[in-house]
Amino acid sequence: MIPYALTSIFHPSDFSPGDEAAFLHAVKLALGAKAELDILHANPDAKEIDWDDFPSVREALERWGLIAPGSSKEEVRNLGLEVHKVKRSGDDPVRTILKYLSDHEPDLIVLATHQRCGFSRWINRSIAEPIARHSRLMTLFVPRRVVGFVSTENGSVRLQHILVPVDHAPEPQNGLDAAACIARALGCPRVHFTLLHVGEAETAPQPERPLQPGWTFENKIVSGDVVDGILNTSEDHDADLIVMPTAGRDGFLDALRGSTTEQVLRGARCPVLAVPAQA
Repeated sequence: MIPYALTSIFHPSDFSPGDEAAFLHAVKLALGAKAELDILHANPDAKEIDWDDFPSVREALERWGLIAPGSSKEEVRNLGLEVHKVKRSGDDPVRTILKYLSDHEPDLIVLATHQRCGFSRWINRSIAEPIARHSRLMTLFVPRRVVGFVSTENGSVRLQHILVPVDHAPEPQNGLDAAACIARALGCPRVHFTLLHVGEAETAPQPERPLQPGWTFENKIVSGDVVDGILNTSEDHDADLIVMPTAGRDGFLDALRGSTTEQVLRGARCPVLAVPAQA
């Protein structure tokens, strides 16, 4: 049984050029999983938001050669992709986003982030912490300084190596199952999973490995600082995705605030998937 499924994906957009990579990752994942894609923009006055300002799904699909130029919304639906562009008014974007998440409960949030100099306007302290505290949702962070595993030009996927740090806490199975869910949604035939344990070999957990032809697994043991171990292994293995199981039934706030996941996110050269403990 696969405990993770992608039937709905949520992407809050700030309409900035740096948001494109995260947007395209959301589109590709929704397309591969045949999932609903909700794109939300919040503004104090919703009337000021022009629908044409939203990133164009059809333009991306045309560029990828999946639909012909000038295709209709129905032809997008024929690909199995249902897109909802949502504009909301309100002075507090946090409250606006949380209300939407509470009403719709998507399976995955896809967000763009800055690195080293703090989160983007959607992931800054005033936005990220309340969302993380209350949403309890799996979140894919796509750093604006990296290419990511979805090509902006043709939509091809390069997800050949996934790094999953494992320990007894947080529950390691969650991270591996979530990684498998993403790889399956994207139809990746050959993926190498590195299960990294920072510590003693005798204490390394052994989560159940998903069965999939073409997928391979490697156990790796390193010593020293956890964050350095994760980032160094990621670079040494040219990881396309780092999957971070995070502690806490109330979301991944504690795992993000100044600790392992946030530090990995700020130093990573690839997208990072944060997987909160299941409620």
